[in-house]
Amino acid sequence: MNTTVYLLLRFAIAASMLGHGLVRLPKLNGFSAWMVQSFEKSMLPHALVLPFSYVLPIAEFIIGLLLLVGLGTRIALIAGGIVMATLIFGSALIESWDYITGQLVHAAFFAILLQYINSNSYSLDKVFNK
Repeated sequence: MNTTVYLLLRFAIAASMLGHGLVRLPKLNGFSAWMVQSFEKSMLPHALVLPFSYVLPIAEFIIGLLLLVGLGTRIALIAGGIVMATLIFGSALIESWDYITGQLVHAAFFAILLQYINSNSYSLDKVFNK
């Protein structure tokens, strides 16, 4: 994959993840309450949903930031894929089928970028691994 194309794709998924985290962090309690309420009738126990609802925006922010600067890119991509798999599973449990499409697109970005990690030339990883 062309290194410039890789950079553009990395920036795109970074912007999405960073943006998700940025808008949720200032209203973390409200986001958590919404998520907990969304999962009230699911088979997931409150004891799992509540902590996840607080960790998710932080994870999105950190993954997005790492991908933006290209630091720890491989780990950030794997973490992003795990977050997406978790969100897909959760969305399926509450039958939010319309959310799954976007989550699958994110998962595909993470997988493609991971597949072509050797094209990650414009990154802090490249600077520090000289």
